[in-house]
Formats: sequence, structure tokens, C-alpha cells
Amino acid sequence: MNDELRERVEREVEKHALLNAVKHESDADVGAIMGPLMGDNPEFREHGDEIPGIAGGVVSQVNDLSYEEKRERLEELAPEELAEIEAEDEGDDHPLPDLPNAEAYDEIRMRCAPNPNGPWHVGHARMPAVIGTYRDRYDGWFCVRFDDTDPETKRPDLEAYDAILDDLEYLGFEPDAVYRASDRLETYYDHARELIELDGAYTCSCPGEEFSELKNAGEPCPHRDKDAETVLEEFEAMVDGEYDSGEMVLRVKTDIEHKNPALRDFVAFRMIDTPHPREEANDYRCWPMLDFQSGIDDHLIGITHIIRGIDLQDSAKKQRFVYDYFGWEYPEVVHWGHVQLDAYDVKMSTSTIAELIEEGELDGWDDPRAPTLKSLRRRGIRGEAIVDAMVDLGTSTSDVDLAMSSIYANNRELIDDETDRRFMVRDGTELPLGGSPPAEANPPLHPDHEERGVREIPVGDAVLLEPDDLPDREERVWLKGLGCFRYTDGTLEHTDDDIDVVREGDVDVVHWVPASESVPLRMRTPEGDVFGRAEPGVADLEPDELVQFERVGFARIDNVAQSATDDSSNRRSRDRHEDEETVAYYTHD
Repeated sequence: MNDELRERVEREVEKHALLNAVKHESDADVGAIMGPLMGDNPEFREHGDEIPGIAGGVVSQVNDLSYEEKRERLEELAPEELAEIEAEDEGDDHPLPDLPNAEAYDEIRMRCAPNPNGPWHVGHARMPAVIGTYRDRYDGWFCVRFDDTDPETKRPDLEAYDAILDDLEYLGFEPDAVYRASDRLETYYDHARELIELDGAYTCSCPGEEFSELKNAGEPCPHRDKDAETVLEEFEAMVDGEYDSGEMVLRVKTDIEHKNPALRDFVAFRMIDTPHPREEANDYRCWPMLDFQSGIDDHLIGITHIIRGIDLQDSAKKQRFVYDYFGWEYPEVVHWGHVQLDAYDVKMSTSTIAELIEEGELDGWDDPRAPTLKSLRRRGIRGEAIVDAMVDLGTSTSDVDLAMSSIYANNRELIDDETDRRFMVRDGTELPLGGSPPAEANPPLHPDHEERGVREIPVGDAVLLEPDDLPDREERVWLKGLGCFRYTDGTLEHTDDDIDVVREGDVDVVHWVPASESVPLRMRTPEGDVFGRAEPGVADLEPDELVQFERVGFARIDNVAQSATDDSSNRRSRDRHEDEETVAYYTHD
């Protein structure tokens, strides 16, 4: 590490140590600052062996200061960060604004109302993250209500019901109740009958184009003045399935001259010939539109606050007409903008992802290239990291950008301290070893936790290095955990140099794996699969374990090759693995 980089490391360590000390009003801790330090400065990672030693000295100096001295120094180095800490101390610590008129309700009741047409993509996480956070904040109640009353254009996927509940559990929330709208058809029919008797709805057989012309002209449909008895008879015929799709609808009477044509006499029920995929609901042919069904359910379930997209403002206006007929009080509404997600080539759309899976372009909903919660889960990303990133977006009516890097940063803080280190080399080049190198390398399992012990890596006669790490002729290189080598005549010759050559910035530090006893590994990433070889101990890991491949990134072990778990003496031989591989899913750097 050269002098310039060392000075920068010292400055960043001092800042993070001061942040840690001032925030907690205590001495700074080296282990606590390493995750945030490396997260903010990923370029430091290749010097991971040296930084704890530098940090120890700087942290010690910081801890010699009084609290006021620490605060004054932090104000010099990072005034904005200090202001954030003090703002948190002075105000409430809720990242979301207060719910409107929350004090007027004995219990805050909210709902998450997914369309079960597939597992959730990342954008879907915002709703449960926010309402779950509000539920915990107000000691309230929330339900999952599957709005599955469109068996044709938004046809439910039978596997999606459980898949969505699994996604919710992954995010760390358990609903207080679960409903399926397709179980509640008779309830909607009863309220339609009552609405008809209140002269609030009528049956209409106008062709769609004809009604659209009348509506846009502000002229009433000729069926609008039918008597309630006739409307009830025709509605019962709809319920009995006596009409074909498109032949008859039930409309809510609104204001035929309303300034917004979309609100004029909107459809509440329509006929659909396609059977519902759920056996319990596949005999029904008269189905409520979402605005009617959702409005009825929100009242009956006792929802006090609704959060929905800004593009659904008309839904609230339509439902208010129905609520006015019944004399109900409409819930409080919070509208927010859409979430835009970076870092993916695949569109954040359930239907698009489903098509790509059907066409074989994606392996499934948990393909690392898919912007889905199942993908993030398989990659080893904690649900808590996603929730925190979503809550931080707030409830602005403007569209908001979500950088995956914010989820990764949150997750890094959660897993860095507990995740052991390993070596993996991608597209390795084999170099023989000369001199008298140690027979075994013993790098630490975690640089901040000596108590966890070391790895035992047999060295052998040759190592694999990544192409970018190959030294020039006569150049020295430090193999992490092994020592210093000079590249001479195609061979890495072991030298007697100690770690001072690294500290002085004269020698690059690189990772490596033994050529003969390394483990074939395929790492699945959002950009595609990466092939390489890992240190032998990776063969002993269990599926679901997280590792950090040094200088590469975090990964979740997905599968260990069968022969890699064979207890025979040659289980780690290179020949045995030619056709087998251990699979890991890349988490992030």
C-alpha cells in the first residue's frame, strides 16, 4: 500500500470510528466499523489483510478523545453525517411520515392486496415493507387479501398464493389474516343487490363502443332508468351465468356529466366465460371489477388506511360513489409514486418474467438474472436489507429510484461480520511454485475474529491466479495467507520477504487456490454464470452457508458437488471434479 492510499485509509477509518463513537456515545470498535468502511470504500478490499492493523491504531487514538473532542473532530470531517446523527437523536426515529388522522382510530388496519399472477418482483416488496413497518409502529393490524377476481386478463397462478406468502415471510412479516376475494363472490353479489335497491346500479347491454361514445358525450345510457325490479332480475340472470361474455354488465350510477369520463357510470360486474383456476371458484361466471370488490372488502374488513399508487387515484373516486350510496366512511388514502429499479436487464414485470421463464430465457423465478424476491433470497440477501431500503424511499407521490446498491449496502452490514472468508479464482492461470514455500497456508477465517481460527489450505506444487493478477517478469507478488513470491522464468519463487514489503506498498496482494486440490465452482450472477475453482475447504460447506470469496464478493453456497463430499482420500483431486462442480449464487461485492 503506497503512502497516498494509506493516508486515505487512515482518514476514512478515523471518520467511521468517530461516527461509531459519537452515535453510540462510547468508544469506537474496530469490528463494528469494518463493514461500513469497506462498504463505502470497496477499493480497500484488496488490502483487507493490512487495513485491520491500520484501523487498530487510528481507533485507539480516537478513543483517547473525550466525547466533545470526538464530536468536534467529526464536525470537521463529516458535518452532514453528524447532522444526521443529531437529527435522529432530537426527533422521532421513524423513517416514514405519520399516517393521516391516525389518532382518530382505535386500531390502524391496513391491507396488502396482491394479484396472485406470480411470485413478487422486487418492486412488490415496497407495499409489505411499508405497511408492515406501520403495523409494528402503531401496534396495528394488516392482512393479505388476494384480489383474484379476474380469471381471464389477470389470470391467477395457483402456485402464486403460497409463493407470495413465502415472499412475505422472507421479508420478515406475518399477516394477521389472509383472504381470497374469489371466496367472497356471494358477499359481493349481496352488496350489488342492495346497491340496485338503492337505485345505485343498473344492468347494461350496450356494446362497449356504443357506451363509450355516450359516456364521452355526457349522455346517459338508454338502460339507465330501468326499474330496480328489472335490474335485479337481469343481475340474477348474470349470477346464474345466463349471459355470454360481453353481453351484459352491471354499472354503478355516478354523475354522467362528471368532468372525468372515466368516472361516469363505471362497470361493477361483468361476465367472463373463462373458468377460474381455483376449483372453489370455477363455477362462477359473473365477476366483480376490482374497484367494486376492493371497495366492499375494505369496508367489511375495517381498513382504516390504504396505500396505493398515484396512478390509482380514480379508484378512490369510483369507490367513494359506492360508499356514499351505503353511507360508509371512506378510509384514509396515501398515494405514492412508482419504484424504478436499476441493475437489471429484465423488466420488473410479473408477466414479462413469466414469459421469459416459459420461453426458457430464465431458469425460474429464482434465476439470479430475474428481479424477483426469490432470486434475491437464493443469492443470500436478507429480507431485512430489502425492507430497510424500501422504507427509506418514504411515501412520496413522485416516482422514486431504488438503487440495488442500497440493498447491497444494507445487506453487507448484516452479513459481513458473521461471514467467513474463502478463496476463489476465476478463469485461473496455473503457475508452478519454486523455492521452499510452506506446505500449508493458514489464512484467517475472518480477519476481525481470530477466535474463529484459520483455514488449512494445502499448497502443492502449483497455484492458480486470476489473469489480472499475473505478475510481470521478476516482479514480486504476495499470495494472501502464504507469503511473498518472485515471478522468474515462468515460476513463482518463494522469497524470505516479510509483510513489511506489503505495508511499504512495493508488492501487490492477490488471492489464489492450489492447482491440484482446488474445487471446481460455478457462480451464478445477474450477469451470467462464472466458472472458477475454490480452495478445498469449500467442499465441506453446507448449502445455504454464506461465504465471502476474498477480492470477489459474497456468495451463498447453493449446492456442493457429490464427489466433493466423498470421504475417500482422493475426494479433492482435480480429476474427480472434471465433470462435477459446486454451485454458489453471487450475493454482491
